[in-house]
Amino acid sequence: MMEDYEKLASELLEWIRRTVPWLENRTQEKTVNDMQAKQEDFRDYRCVHKPPKVQEKCQLEISFNTLQTKLRLSNRPAFMPSEGRMVSDINGAWHTLEGAEKGYEEWILSEIRRLERLEHLAEKFHQKAAIHESWTDGKEAMLTQKDYETSTLSEVKALLRKHEAFESDLAAHQDRVEQIAAIAQELNELDYYDSAKVNARCQKICDQWDSLGAFTQSRKESLERTEKQLESIDELYLEYAKRAAPFNNWMEGAMEDLQDMFIVHNIEEIQGLITAHEQFKSTLAEANKEREAIQAIQAEVQKIAQSNGIKLSGANPYTTITPESIDGKWEKAMAMVPLRDTALQGELNKQNSNDTLRAKFATQANTVGAYIQAKMEEIGRISIEMNGTLEDQLTNLKEYQKTIMSYMPEINTLEGYHQLIQEALIFDNQYTSYTMEHLRVGWEQLLTTIARTINEVENQILTRDAKGITQEQLHEYRASFNHFDKDHSGALMAEEFKACLISLGYDVENEKQGESEFARIMSIVDPNGSGAVTFQAFIDFMSRETTDTDTADQVIASFKILAADKTFITAEELRRELPPDQAEYCIARMAPYTGADAAPGALDYMSFSTALYGESDL
Repeated sequence: MMEDYEKLASELLEWIRRTVPWLENRTQEKTVNDMQAKQEDFRDYRCVHKPPKVQEKCQLEISFNTLQTKLRLSNRPAFMPSEGRMVSDINGAWHTLEGAEKGYEEWILSEIRRLERLEHLAEKFHQKAAIHESWTDGKEAMLTQKDYETSTLSEVKALLRKHEAFESDLAAHQDRVEQIAAIAQELNELDYYDSAKVNARCQKICDQWDSLGAFTQSRKESLERTEKQLESIDELYLEYAKRAAPFNNWMEGAMEDLQDMFIVHNIEEIQGLITAHEQFKSTLAEANKEREAIQAIQAEVQKIAQSNGIKLSGANPYTTITPESIDGKWEKAMAMVPLRDTALQGELNKQNSNDTLRAKFATQANTVGAYIQAKMEEIGRISIEMNGTLEDQLTNLKEYQKTIMSYMPEINTLEGYHQLIQEALIFDNQYTSYTMEHLRVGWEQLLTTIARTINEVENQILTRDAKGITQEQLHEYRASFNHFDKDHSGALMAEEFKACLISLGYDVENEKQGESEFARIMSIVDPNGSGAVTFQAFIDFMSRETTDTDTADQVIASFKILAADKTFITAEELRRELPPDQAEYCIARMAPYTGADAAPGALDYMSFSTALYGESDL
């Protein structure tokens, strides 16, 4: 075991001795990939080569401890490894190894960051250099050309403006050149392996930049000198362009206005257009003076050119508007003026005619509307008033109906006016608030109301004759109905009808039994559930209640038949003989029979019948 320890310790120390120099090697690489290869080797060392050595170191310590224990148990002296192979020596060497590992790992990461920075800077340098070189390509040839020697003033001005723009562009590129130089300097400071190539390219860019600056200044001076030589003639061209452009726009706008389609709906709108047109015509004399002044400028240019032997190189450089085009548009616009006069006058005549139609329709509509309103109010009063017998009322209503129908020609006249208005495409009428649709609805409502009123009176006559109701009773019914018809709508709402029933002695107050009774009565007078009771339904109900007051004996006789001549009846007999709802209604309201011959569950149908018809309290 001592020999195994010595051997294992020697091998482990030898491995550490060989490994530490490798970890302390700081030889720099040129690229990130090369450093990443070193990082991968270090990773293999950590993951593949070192773990077995860690195991060996652990086993060595275990073996040493075991050996010492066995020697002590055998009363033998402790084991002393040869010099330099103690566990403490191995731990010290291992500590040195791990320190070297940490330093090596930190150096690798630092170098990778440095190389990444260098590669980034180098790539940035070459990218900016390429952009700059691309931008400068052809610039020297452009700056040294003599194109201005054969140019017109406008072209020279354009070249000068272009040159000013180039100067701005040149100044903007100054930052890029400075950035290129700064990056090259930083690459040198960071010891970039290819600094010589970078420095050569940077120097070339800086030299070229200085040349561009000199050429730029020289071209600017040449352009400015040439510009002054051509300004005298150009001032006249510029004056022409300044005055011709707005005048040309004015003529184009005037022609657009003269040809513009107009849609008007009343006299005020067409009169506004006519006023605007007259104002336009009043400006034509002044406009013609401006046209002549513009043409005089062009004539002055021709005069100066001929006097000084100048050969004009072409058209006005500031505008494409020629004297010929100005004269042509002027003549065209002047020809449109009388056509516009005719169109506006025609529209004015049309609007005058339309206004006459509006006034006719409005006069007739206001008359018809007032007539319909008045007749509706009269019918409302007639349906409420109780003048004469029902036959007299019916006769008067039919006469009233004939009178209303005789007004039909006025409606037809209004329809005729409306037809003319529609054909004329008139959409508004400031003379009346009535529309034809509104009046049609009102007329139909008037005819319907009078017909319904006549029908109600006829039904009242039929009811009166069938029920034997006197004229005085009908008057009483009408008076009672009208009294509770607070809004004069011709129908009693549920609460109004309840108040009427209470006044007539019906027990329909707000309690469970009263509510049930009221619901039963409402189902009779308002079977459709509309929530309103008409006068006809009111008469039917009142006549039925009145004519049925003497039939209690008949009902008692009917119950006696159902009860097989007994003075009482049972719930079973009621359910057998009557419909379910009627049977339950009777059972719930019949008092128990208390006579001597009473059977279990006997009910008193006699007291129920007299109470049902008001002869006693139910």
